Amino acid sequence: MDAEGSVSEEAGRRRKVHGMLKLYYGLNEEGKVPELPQSLDPCDINGPHFDPEMYLNKLRRECSLAELMDHENCMVKQIRSLDSDMQTLVYENYNKFISATGVHTLLRKLQFLFELPARLNKCLELQAYAQAVSSHRRARCVLQQYSHLPSFKGIQDDCNAIMEKLAQELRQKFRDGGTSAKDLSECVELLLQLDEPAEELCDKFLSHARSRLELDLQGLEAEIKPDPPTSAVKEAATRRSSSTAAAGSPTANSPKTLSLPSPTPNTDILEFIDRGCNEFVSSLCLVITSYQELFINHAQTGELASKNIPQMANGKLQAFVHDLAARYFSLVERRIQEEKGVSDNSLLVRALDRFHRRLQAVSKLLPGSTVPNQGTEIVIRAATERVKQYLSALQSFYMDSLTDVRQALATPRLSVAAASVAGGGAHLGGPASGRDAPGSLPELLSSLSANILNQIKSVLASVHLFTAKDITFSNKPYFKGQFCSQGVRENLVVNFIRFVCQSSRQFCESAGDKGGSTPPALLLLLSRLCLDFETSTISYILTLTDEQFLVQHQNPITPVTTLCGEAREAAQKLLNHYVKVQGLIISQMLRKSVETRDWVNTIEPRNVRAVMKRVVEDTTSIDVQVGLLYEEGVRKAHSSDSSKRTFSVYSSSRQQPRYAASYTPSAPMDTNLLSNIHKLFSERIDIFSSVEFNKVSVMTGIIKISLKTFLECVRLRTFGRYGLQQIQVDCHYLQMYLWRFVSDENLVHFLLDEIVGSSAHRCLDPSPMEQSVIEVICERG
Repeated sequence: MDAEGSVSEEAGRRRKVHGMLKLYYGLNEEGKVPELPQSLDPCDINGPHFDPEMYLNKLRRECSLAELMDHENCMVKQIRSLDSDMQTLVYENYNKFISATGVHTLLRKLQFLFELPARLNKCLELQAYAQAVSSHRRARCVLQQYSHLPSFKGIQDDCNAIMEKLAQELRQKFRDGGTSAKDLSECVELLLQLDEPAEELCDKFLSHARSRLELDLQGLEAEIKPDPPTSAVKEAATRRSSSTAAAGSPTANSPKTLSLPSPTPNTDILEFIDRGCNEFVSSLCLVITSYQELFINHAQTGELASKNIPQMANGKLQAFVHDLAARYFSLVERRIQEEKGVSDNSLLVRALDRFHRRLQAVSKLLPGSTVPNQGTEIVIRAATERVKQYLSALQSFYMDSLTDVRQALATPRLSVAAASVAGGGAHLGGPASGRDAPGSLPELLSSLSANILNQIKSVLASVHLFTAKDITFSNKPYFKGQFCSQGVRENLVVNFIRFVCQSSRQFCESAGDKGGSTPPALLLLLSRLCLDFETSTISYILTLTDEQFLVQHQNPITPVTTLCGEAREAAQKLLNHYVKVQGLIISQMLRKSVETRDWVNTIEPRNVRAVMKRVVEDTTSIDVQVGLLYEEGVRKAHSSDSSKRTFSVYSSSRQQPRYAASYTPSAPMDTNLLSNIHKLFSERIDIFSSVEFNKVSVMTGIIKISLKTFLECVRLRTFGRYGLQQIQVDCHYLQMYLWRFVSDENLVHFLLDEIVGSSAHRCLDPSPMEQSVIEVICERG
């Protein structure tokens, strides 16, 4: 009975709940909504037209306070009862509600799947590729999961066919390349979502970008002059070498300087660099940015994240940029090589600055790339090459200046003495000819020195543009220190100073007894120029360079003392060679005068030979010439009878009274013995020793060479009585004039004494002329 009672109670409770649901949904016992007329009363709380405001106003008008309170309590109880019943209803039917929601969602998904092919076709028609790919990605997993069901399999096949068609259109759009960068990026992203191979997409993207960038490179290459053919280069080199040989170089191995023509391309270097930066470099930066957003910086999910696409894509990008940048740099360097005119340096510096600036964007976009460093090396090479061009221009200027000096030395407006020296010993007009043009050599020296210094200052000012404050690369450590110390100071200034010294020294290597084709006056002028370099010019130039370019002495640089030593060495060598050349010129005259005369059968001397007068005249002219550039120097005190010295036929005039009476052909050994003993106790004379930088030392060296040659020629000849007497007259005449040119008159007297003594030893009938007769002849001559 108890069990039956409990069952009946449970059934009653369910009926009650069921009744409440019917009541809530307005159903009758049959589960249908009764067709009752709808109430239009706004005060009907269960009616559809219920108005709370009117309902409350009606209650306030019709009910008392007590009735209102009772009504309120009643409504509160009803609300609580309904709320309780609703909670009970929800708790007991929770699973049914959940099931109903899941079914609704599933139905919506099924509806989406069944409508997907039509939706994809519509997107394909409208070219809404992104929406189509998104829709397909939402349904792809479900279709794959239920592909064993025929209905789902059909939907999957239809969708795959549509997406394959869409992928074909995307690939075609990608290959056409006529789209903007944004469309291209979207195209690549959609293809990645469609499981296209990332590596293949990278290659296609870079290939498309390469075709566009190569058009920019072709435009740049069209502005560069084509390289001349090999035959034209050889022909030009032949013309240059022949013209250089015609101009007259110091020696066959002397440095040949070339002129630096300024090319006239279609556009200047600044316009060329601007075009390259605005077109190629800008496009390259856009390609790098787009590529990185698509393949490197783009967040990868799912299977794409496990393929390590960014690392693969970055490697391809680095190789792509390096390849195209190498071609671009090659074009830039070719264009820079055309800038060989050194008249204006500002355009090149501004172009290199702009080139360097724009490459910094690549370094920011592509960290670790070698492209910016390669661009920096181009800037450094261009600056270094520019310095070489300026050095070549300075060298050419110096050699041209020397050519002008040589022409000036050969013109008639200079002194006759200078023209005679330059011509290798033409006849002089007399001792007064050296005064025709005083100061001509000093003017040439001053002009040459000033022109060289001004040219160096001009070149330094042009090169200084590379280190201006508004130039980006000027303050970079990799440029400034190396460029200023090694590029400008060492490779430009120091090398030019050494070139001046070396090219000047090469004039001393001329072959031939007369010094080749180099005018002796040029040797003298260059020696003074190098000496001035040693004393002041080198220090001034290097100090100016160090101050302008703030040269850091941390790098190994050439000391000033080293350069000064090289300049002094060159000056010494040039001056020694000048002495040798002038000595050989006079020696040649003396040698010919001795070798072409019959000294055995000559007539009795009545005059001084003309060649001796010529020797004195040339020596006087040389003395005037040297005095224009060098100081006098120090002489030993002269004796009062320097011009009255007499010469014995026995090597020493002081032994003449003792041995003159006993000199006979039967006793030659005594005479030779006397001469040899005298030589043992005489001071040794070094004929070709280095001379000092003064006039007296130079003239002493020239006279030593001349008289030594005279002595050696006399020793090879045989003399008769009158031949010996003619030598006496000639030597006395030389003694009258040459003693005043040398530092020690005893040197001249000793050599002339040796000449007369050697003539006596070689004489068949040694009968000397009376001294008084000799003096009369010489004074008359």
